[in-house]
Amino acid sequence: MSVDGRTVVVAGATSAAGHAVTTALVAAGARVIATGRSEDRLDVLRERGAETMVADATSLTEMGELAAGLGAVDGVIPLVGGWRGGGGLVGQSDEDLHALLPAFEAVRATSRAFEALLRESDAGRFALVSSTAVARPLAGGANYVAVKAASEAWGRAVAQGFAKAARDAGGPLRAASVIFRAKALDADTLAPAVAALWDADADALNDRVIDL
Repeated sequence: MSVDGRTVVVAGATSAAGHAVTTALVAAGARVIATGRSEDRLDVLRERGAETMVADATSLTEMGELAAGLGAVDGVIPLVGGWRGGGGLVGQSDEDLHALLPAFEAVRATSRAFEALLRESDAGRFALVSSTAVARPLAGGANYVAVKAASEAWGRAVAQGFAKAARDAGGPLRAASVIFRAKALDADTLAPAVAALWDADADALNDRVIDL
């Protein structure tokens, strides 16, 4: 297997990570649908060969509409992120937490909207980006790591859902949910790791944490 010829949605694709992942997937022969909330910021991704759609990755309604319009999807990569922290526990403001929550909301919305299509694919892949800080939370990053931990829990629930659906159907596992962990995210390291998700069987990937 490979990503060549696959349809992959990169949700929240206007970040540096989104640019790198989109570019790598297009270069590998994938059909990439890149989403973002700004038409202008999507222009560069269109120039790199992606199809683009103005859509909010944190909105189940908008992601559901996108899924219905595509009809077949082999991969979904939510890349909404950001960092706010510092100040110890006392410095963990509600404003900072609310600014970080869209990363978790995007994981929830995209997985729910595309789950059925990913299970229908012969090699469905869902992958989210987390942080090594989940394994060792620090007081100054408590808001951030709480959001990442919640995202990981959700991603593992997606993995269990894929496995259960395969068992109930009496067929092989074909969809996988993967968590990438990075200490400091390097877009050029993430991009080939995402493209390589279709080089391995779902059994080897589902519910796996991959350190970048």
